[in-house]
Amino acid sequence: MQVQDTPEEWQVVASAIPFKGNKTSVRTDDVVMPDGSVVRRDYQVHPGSVAVLAVDDQDRVLVLRQYRHPVRQKLWEIPAGLLDVPGENPLHAAQRELYEEAHAKAGEWHVLTDVYTTPGGCDEAVRIFLARDLAEAEGERYAVAEEEADMEVERVPLAELVRGILAGELHNNCLVVGVLSLVAARAGDGLDALRPADAAWPARPFES
Repeated sequence: MQVQDTPEEWQVVASAIPFKGNKTSVRTDDVVMPDGSVVRRDYQVHPGSVAVLAVDDQDRVLVLRQYRHPVRQKLWEIPAGLLDVPGENPLHAAQRELYEEAHAKAGEWHVLTDVYTTPGGCDEAVRIFLARDLAEAEGERYAVAEEEADMEVERVPLAELVRGILAGELHNNCLVVGVLSLVAARAGDGLDALRPADAAWPARPFES
């Protein structure tokens, strides 16, 4: 048996959007179950995101510490951001986020992994890139505001992040998935076996 997620869409007999926010909305669907019953499902509609696991030549990961109001914590995270433009190339978005949040650029890019963050209640899809050959970006730093104005930027050894994840001290999903995926890739077929940075992404199709 091949273990692989597959597309499937159950019949929706009614749909409404009771809330629409600045970037996301809430959709209510009446979905036909396999036994013929109809069940209501509420979920957040999300444009999708990209995240960047940026690793330098000393095996340190570029991380950010940012306040996240819903969980009332400052979390250590990796650079990430929304796919603000429909059909936007995710690599271009990831390069933009690395520049805006960390004033950095990378000479080598691969797709590390693709995930649905909370598929039981949100359709957000995230592509996590591995970025290497890091350097400081040219020009002025991007002007930050709101929560990002208080953001801290550090480079932390990969091994320390692994320890913190397994100890329950680090909780951001992109950080956790990205770090452990990198460790798994190194232990498996190696980083050269990762998908190219422009690999197709069915969850969020884009133009090259």
